[in-house]
Amino acid sequence: MTATALSLPVILPEVILAAGVLVLLLVGAFRGEKSAWLVTELAVVLLGVAFVVLVVGERPQGVTFYGAFIDDSFARFMKSLSLIGSLVTLLLSIDFMRSHKIGGFEFPILMLLATIGMMMLISAGDFIALYLGLELMSLSLYVIATYQRDNLRASEAGLKYFVLGALSSGMLLYGVSLIYGYSGTVAFAGVSAALKGSSSIGVVFGLVFVLAGLAFKISAVPFHMWTPDVYEGAPTPVTTFFASAPKMAAMAVLVRVTLTAFPGISDEWRQIVTFISIASMALGAFAAIGQTNIKRLMAYSSIGHMGFALVGLAAGSVEGARGVVVYMAIYLVMSLGTFAAILSMRRQGEYVENISDLAGLSRTNGPMAFFLAMMMFSLAGIPPLAGFFAKFYVFAAAMQANLYGLAVIGVLLSAVGAYYYLRIVKIMYFDEPVKAFDRQGWTTGVTLALATFLVVFYAAVPAPITNAAMAAAKSLF
Repeated sequence: MTATALSLPVILPEVILAAGVLVLLLVGAFRGEKSAWLVTELAVVLLGVAFVVLVVGERPQGVTFYGAFIDDSFARFMKSLSLIGSLVTLLLSIDFMRSHKIGGFEFPILMLLATIGMMMLISAGDFIALYLGLELMSLSLYVIATYQRDNLRASEAGLKYFVLGALSSGMLLYGVSLIYGYSGTVAFAGVSAALKGSSSIGVVFGLVFVLAGLAFKISAVPFHMWTPDVYEGAPTPVTTFFASAPKMAAMAVLVRVTLTAFPGISDEWRQIVTFISIASMALGAFAAIGQTNIKRLMAYSSIGHMGFALVGLAAGSVEGARGVVVYMAIYLVMSLGTFAAILSMRRQGEYVENISDLAGLSRTNGPMAFFLAMMMFSLAGIPPLAGFFAKFYVFAAAMQANLYGLAVIGVLLSAVGAYYYLRIVKIMYFDEPVKAFDRQGWTTGVTLALATFLVVFYAAVPAPITNAAMAAAKSLF
């Protein structure tokens, strides 16, 4: 039996998506714009099939392609989150794209290509595979960000993202070249064996550049500059996508690189991660306070939440990795729920984005106000909602690693950040009502209701997520 045949079961979800993309490209090319909604529906089915193949069945785990591709519990868990983010975003985008007449068969195909890149990124076992996955994801995201070509804000957002993304890719490659020069290999396992104990200044520089390139993808401070403009300027379904699936992949590869390629020099990267974590939490807490656009507010919220997730990574332990995985799963649910509510903010066919447009929502649309309030309470980390447990796991891991200062700073900044979430609840329940929104579509309503159910009842049944997260974390050590 050939090596390719042995590798096929390990990479089966990626093969399904890649083959599906080729078929959808042919459908779109032959049928033209008439195929837009058919391609979108087939893309939803394709993502669903890939998800089922990923989580169901007895596919073997393992390492293939000479160590470049790793399929373990961690990869499967994070890939499932990315697939969920892509699938839900695609469903949520349908009404928006139709109403703005910006649909096209290219949009779902670009999302599928980005998703393949994410899955490659999550399973990367060396820096070459990491870069291939990163660029496949990023090049698709650059086009998606500017998909609304006649919108000046969207074009500006996409250009900023492209320029800064190219810079971050260059920094990452420079860091990888330094790491390769000092270790003699690009494989994570080989780098881990070569770099132990006290490290030279060249290794530290390489480590800094690698982490800087990856921090850009999770929009952590000080590599966050693109995030508020892209979130505000891009069409809302695109913003939803940026806030969900790519974040899962970027955080997954950051965790894998630090814990599997650089465990011998953990003291060096822990200092970097701690600084990035504190800076991201602080900016997310304070910069969002004065925002009036809810998408821009969610951009700063995203920066802050990536900082909280990095608290778990700074611990450098199994518990810390488990905390990051749980945090990202819960953050995905909260983000998709919140953006489903934002996509429901429509009056007379026009989408609105100002926080003031939510005034008095409890009296014009009680269920939507309740669901969005639960999302805000959970994002603020108020018990007993899921957002509280997400922060609890990462702070507990930091305490176990004797990072008491980091945990205390995180708790204080979480309290500061709660202000702007609770302000939205106050506007919905205590301000004078404005004109009611149009009737919700079924996709936004179901997504918002399901996300609320998950964050409310997570405390009652946490075991499925926490057990799977612990198995994922242990596979890294």
